[in-house]
Amino acid sequence: MEIRKLAPHEEAPMHLLLLADPSQKLVEDYLQRGQCYVAVQDEQFVGVYVLISTRPDTIELVNVAVDEALQGQGIGKKLVLHAIETAKVSGYKTIEVGTGNASLDQLALYQKCGFRMTWIDRDFFLRHYEEEIYENGIQLTDMVRFSQDI
Repeated sequence: MEIRKLAPHEEAPMHLLLLADPSQKLVEDYLQRGQCYVAVQDEQFVGVYVLISTRPDTIELVNVAVDEALQGQGIGKKLVLHAIETAKVSGYKTIEVGTGNASLDQLALYQKCGFRMTWIDRDFFLRHYEEEIYENGIQLTDMVRFSQDI
């Protein structure tokens, strides 16, 4: 598997991006502002992440997704670690990420990759999404924010 920056002539794998964020409008917005990276296996996109510069010396990992058939094989962790290294090599000092209060696998993944919880954006999913979103039988209401000094 290779992880690389999406080429200018390639379309972002929306089917993967929408796994992590069901709002096509929000995904299209941050694709315009950020850099998209893809995991490629057998000439197919199997994973994706997007980085957006948010403040001087700070970058945010805004979307991490893995093809549903390949989840649980460590691809997500490889993507997150690649994002951290990409941010570090690019000269950033801090990387941030946010996930839903009910996104149990993601909450664990980010901590395993060295992120620390920094704050809760209360009612984020109620403010930014028209439809209710459920994960693990729990409604997403709050975004749990993480950061890591790199």
